[in-house]
Amino acid sequence: MSHPEAPRINLWSRALRERFGGRVQRVALDAGMSCPNVDGTVTTGGCIFCDASGSRAPYAQPALSLRDQLARGIERLGRRFGAERFIAYLQPRSNTHAPAERLRAIFTEALDHPQVVGLALGTRADCLPDAVLDLLAEINTHRPVWLEVGLQSASDKTLRWMNRAHTVAQWREAVDRAKARGLFVATHLILGLPTDTPADGLRAMELLNHHGIDGVKFHMLCVDRHARLASLHRLEPLRLLTREEYARAVCDRLERLSPDTQVMRLVSDCPADRLVAPTWLADKAATLRLIDQELVRRDTRQGSLLAKATDR
Repeated sequence: MSHPEAPRINLWSRALRERFGGRVQRVALDAGMSCPNVDGTVTTGGCIFCDASGSRAPYAQPALSLRDQLARGIERLGRRFGAERFIAYLQPRSNTHAPAERLRAIFTEALDHPQVVGLALGTRADCLPDAVLDLLAEINTHRPVWLEVGLQSASDKTLRWMNRAHTVAQWREAVDRAKARGLFVATHLILGLPTDTPADGLRAMELLNHHGIDGVKFHMLCVDRHARLASLHRLEPLRLLTREEYARAVCDRLERLSPDTQVMRLVSDCPADRLVAPTWLADKAATLRLIDQELVRRDTRQGSLLAKATDR
């Protein structure tokens, strides 16, 4: 990626290294949670792009305790990346979709390891009642919490297409309540959605900036053979972005993203044995290089268009 003396992107990995004095690696954990648009709380079927496991890491097995999952993940990732500090990352499905007291026990167990420096968790806007946010704010006073509230698209039409079962307005309201408690709030955006317009992509950046989002993950719409999208793709193949189109789309958004927002992911992963399309997603390094090259070609960086608008 870009040279450290003149970074073009405000990378979360760099911020973690500076904060903790070395490499910090996330350990994905599965606490056996469900999701409100899977278990019937709001609907059934789940998001159209999501696989039945909720995109679980291969070493995160819900049959094991969180302590055992942590031990396995730390041993594996520590050996692979040379990391000594780790973030307990409750990843699959909606990890605040339970009463606060049950969540307190889960979060306490996830943090119960001397090498774990904080807690990250993914969830949805409709799974953040005040009692849960208060619990996270309490934990955040002594161990950092990174809260990921998925958005995926700034278009309610697109959210309906993907069976997201919540609205942009619900996301905005939940994010504001979380930010009011001093939490680090991140969100996820999917690029290449067939019902999104270019204006929807720009509106998403406006939403992130307006609400002071602390972190963002960019994902490419992909077809996972275990997701419902795979059957639709077989009937009528989706027109998916090429790698070059994706790199340009990411850079378009980075230019309009506040430089204070930490970029936690530039492109998504899908296990090779489950990836139907686009096949270029299997080579993540090539995609990262292309994004970097596109920023260099434009001679631009994160937030550059916001700075120009301010100058005017």
